[in-house]
Parts: sequence; structure tokens; C-alpha cells
Amino acid sequence: MFEKIDVMNMAESMARHAAQRQSAVSRNMANADTPDYKAQDVTPFAETYQEEVAMPMKATRSGHIGADNLVTSQTVTRSDSGTASPNGNTVSLEDEMVKAVETKRQHDLALTIYKSTLNILRTSVARS
Repeated sequence: MFEKIDVMNMAESMARHAAQRQSAVSRNMANADTPDYKAQDVTPFAETYQEEVAMPMKATRSGHIGADNLVTSQTVTRSDSGTASPNGNTVSLEDEMVKAVETKRQHDLALTIYKSTLNILRTSVARS
């Protein structure tokens, strides 16, 4: 009964997405001085979630593809990055710091959703 709660699956997917985005931001910061390095980012969670939840496949067994209902996202090279430096690098440290803060907020939101759902479950179980 409590094995597949959609809200908890969504919170887990959001936390995974935030972790993947934080990795991309960290990689960009690490390569801020690498010649010809192009800044990367992860597709926004909202787009990824809508694409995968819009037509979910029905999984009747745990071994089926997509049975975990987790949203997966990809790291892509940013096409909207600012001007490139003379060595061809497109990483802006200021932009990466802003993205790191956004990622932390997304991760905190996922944890808050997860914690609130657990509190609701505990309350409902304690009353029964």
C-alpha cells in the first residue's frame, strides 16, 4: 500500500535531478579556465517530469522498464550561454554560482516534500 506513493517518487526524482544539476555546475566551475570548454546544464525538471508523466507506461512487475517511476534527465551543452572568452570557454562563474543556489533550493524543496509526506503517513498510521 505504501510502496508506490507518487508524491514520494516525485520528490525522489526532484532530489536526483538536483544532484545531477549540481554535478554539472561543479564540472563547469572546475573547467572555468579550460580552453574551448562549453558550459553544460541539465534539462529543467519541469520539462523532464512532464514528458515522462504525460503518458506513463503501465508497469505490472518491478522488473519492467520504468516501473520505478523515476524521472531521468540528461546533461546537455547550454546553447544560451553568454559570450565566449578569447580561449573559447563559455563558463561564467557568476552564472554558475546562481545555478548552484537554485539547485540547493530545488534539493531543499524535494526534502521538504518528502518529510511532509512522511509526517502525514505517520499521523494517519498513528490514528488508526
